[in-house]
Amino acid sequence: MNHPRIAFKTVAAYAMLASTAAAFAHVTLPRGGATVGSDYDAAFRVGHACEGAKATTGLAVRLPKGFLLSDAQARKGWKLDVQKKNSGDGEVRWTAESPQAALPANERAEFVLRGKVPGTPGPLWFKVLQTCDVGSVDWAEVPASGTSTAGLKSPAARLDVVAQGVATVDVRDGWVRQSVPGQSGTGAFMKLTAPTGARLVGLSTPAAGVAAVHEMKMEGDTMKMRELPAGLDLPAGQTVELKPGGYHVMMMDLKQALTKGSTVPMTLRFEDAKGQKTSLDLNLPVGAPEGADAAAPAHQHKH
Repeated sequence: MNHPRIAFKTVAAYAMLASTAAAFAHVTLPRGGATVGSDYDAAFRVGHACEGAKATTGLAVRLPKGFLLSDAQARKGWKLDVQKKNSGDGEVRWTAESPQAALPANERAEFVLRGKVPGTPGPLWFKVLQTCDVGSVDWAEVPASGTSTAGLKSPAARLDVVAQGVATVDVRDGWVRQSVPGQSGTGAFMKLTAPTGARLVGLSTPAAGVAAVHEMKMEGDTMKMRELPAGLDLPAGQTVELKPGGYHVMMMDLKQALTKGSTVPMTLRFEDAKGQKTSLDLNLPVGAPEGADAAAPAHQHKH
């Protein structure tokens, strides 16, 4: 998961099959961060059993200092043990009470606890011991510096705690379609994930006079485009993709041609269910990434 002001993440490729399996097995938290001093539902996602195992039989989360546990969610058929300390550390442990209750290797599940994050921005590292019918994995590695877990075999689960006013929405795979001299408009695309839900209510960029969220869809046999004046809903924990032919950022009144290889600064503005407003600053590369559908379908404006 990226720090909210970093728009892109390089995913490390693993050459060995065993390493690839281990990468899928990471115990992770949902994308996106948490605001300083806020309550946070930590849903630890287990995507695979230990190497060579048929099922996950236990999960033990060590709470980092500064995270104040308030509750842990029980699971049917699993024993729940909570060791809570006033200092903010402690451990939450789930143990399958029978082989039938264990989590099969080919199934995914979430183990959820709730607590309050610290009042100071920075990364929180949750170390998690995953126990299986064969062996165990201690997801406890923390980078010596910075926050990137690339290259770590068994990384701890990371949560970014951000300052007030900074959006907790995770942004990935962002890019802007290149333009030519004289072209007045283009589009920007990305994937947005809001851990607790939000609405994208506005955008701005010095590269264009106007930037707004639009939707393209077929009406009869004609592809039409319309602005979303109320913004774009981002349901909690769900990734919403802005892509060619669907939801996208429409940039109009371009100030100059946008050439491949350059970057476009952009500010996204969000609002949550409580009316709290936050913003996020990005630098989006110009040019479609490999594998992206960069085609611009024909459309008509519909006001």
